[in-house]
Amino acid sequence: MKNIIFKCVLLCMMGTLSACSDFFNVETGNVLDHKDYIKEESELYSGYIGIMTKVQAIGDKVIYLTDTRGELLEPTSNTPNELYSIYNYDTDLAGNKYANPAPYYDVIIACNDYLSKLYDYKTANPTAINITHYKALISCTLRVKAWIYLTLGKVYGEAIWFDDPIREMKDLNNYPVKNLDEIVESCLDLLTKGFDGVDATNTMSWKEWLDPDTDTGSSAYRYWDYMTPEFFPLYAELCLWHGDYQKTVNVILNAMNAKFASTVNDATQYMHNVKLTGTYSKIWDNTNPQPQETISAIIYSYKNNQTNSLLKHFGIDSPNEYLLAPSQVGLDRYSDPNFDPLGGSTLDKRASIYFANYDGKNVVCKYRPRSSSARTYAYQDDVHIYIYRGSELYFMLAEALNNLGRVQEASALINQGVNGSFPNGGVTWPGFTDDWTGTSSLGSRKYPDMGIRGSFNLGNREFKRDDIKANDEQILNEMMLEFPAEGKIYPAMIRMVRRYNDLNIISDRVCPKYQNPEEIRARISEDVDGKPGYFVHWKLK
Repeated sequence: MKNIIFKCVLLCMMGTLSACSDFFNVETGNVLDHKDYIKEESELYSGYIGIMTKVQAIGDKVIYLTDTRGELLEPTSNTPNELYSIYNYDTDLAGNKYANPAPYYDVIIACNDYLSKLYDYKTANPTAINITHYKALISCTLRVKAWIYLTLGKVYGEAIWFDDPIREMKDLNNYPVKNLDEIVESCLDLLTKGFDGVDATNTMSWKEWLDPDTDTGSSAYRYWDYMTPEFFPLYAELCLWHGDYQKTVNVILNAMNAKFASTVNDATQYMHNVKLTGTYSKIWDNTNPQPQETISAIIYSYKNNQTNSLLKHFGIDSPNEYLLAPSQVGLDRYSDPNFDPLGGSTLDKRASIYFANYDGKNVVCKYRPRSSSARTYAYQDDVHIYIYRGSELYFMLAEALNNLGRVQEASALINQGVNGSFPNGGVTWPGFTDDWTGTSSLGSRKYPDMGIRGSFNLGNREFKRDDIKANDEQILNEMMLEFPAEGKIYPAMIRMVRRYNDLNIISDRVCPKYQNPEEIRARISEDVDGKPGYFVHWKLK
């Protein structure tokens, strides 16, 4: 690991710049070349796409690093030793290809180099450059970099921080190792202070820039904007980690209310109106991300050699290898009324979308059920991966509101919606506009009961006005049911453990799936080299 940055630099120096038209025909060698690659304005765009090819390479990595140690997944008879080591909370992970963070640093190096070259190009061509595009490309690169660093913090608890372009062997001792709290603060600074006087709020439309004369529905560029993390959920999540709950509420509500009020068609986006009849499963089992649920997503095309390994790890049909499976303990939570108030049902309906039993084996099937109409064949491993999806907004908002003491509003988001959730009637808080209550002019596209559990006809989770921690744990329990095998639950556990200094928040949920639960509980509680046991341990220097 002491040579991690040097190895990443070698990767960056090996490749050549990919052209815009090659975005859906990517080869491993299509990475950034640091040697004066921006010579024409068209390369401003293709250089950024080079960063996106690296983002595709790490899209599924966080799932294997966190969900294996979380409350649901367990090994199978096919699981390699590297995954077993992560699953078992081993602290000696030297040489473990899953645990190695080098691909994350590869993205950071590419971002730093690209920002430097953008600046050099603008300096050399002050009248030729399109300043609007320049600012948007800077903003997008800053958001990618901040998201990668936040991911490193959530997984490893620390990261080597550097902002300069690294083009040769460097002494790692010259760069600080920041802990998770320091990473969060640095990411917030990165997004707000920016680069060359440009912050991270500027947006871009690949379709408008590169294909303005084609109808959106026919444009090959229509989904490109998904690939970059949007500013508002990234900033909101960082504020949530930082304890700036009011900022989290403000930025999410501003975005959601603006979307709801925009047009009848757009208003369905970010609304939790998904139903299990032909819609909910399409969040994953579709060739493209579902627009109503999508904020940001990494997309792939197996036809053009763009793949991840989700189907390899979860699928049971050849050539997939069935390396990870849902534990019986995890599956049972979907039918346990004490954990999941079922409201008279015997099974949470989400379970039938997420899991199946094929040939006597429990399988995570959300990314490709056997009845899939989108991916007929098991080798079509181009599942899109959500960086942020609409349902997450409800959970982040509920967590922030709960910690601000707005328990009734938090309950409404998780339970039956603002029209009738807690405990006697609806919510009249002005933060929820008329679009939340069904009194707006959105017509048939308006779903007033926009609570998570209400959408699935489930019973209410109990929220207590005087117990913020218990309410947070209710939100976390609901996350366990909503986001299995997406790399989102275990980091939320860590956030709450750090908030309340209570390791049982992780251990009580994770340890029951193990045959040696007390040993795993001890490993979660153990500090190694000053770092808590719940982080993935990797020696940085």
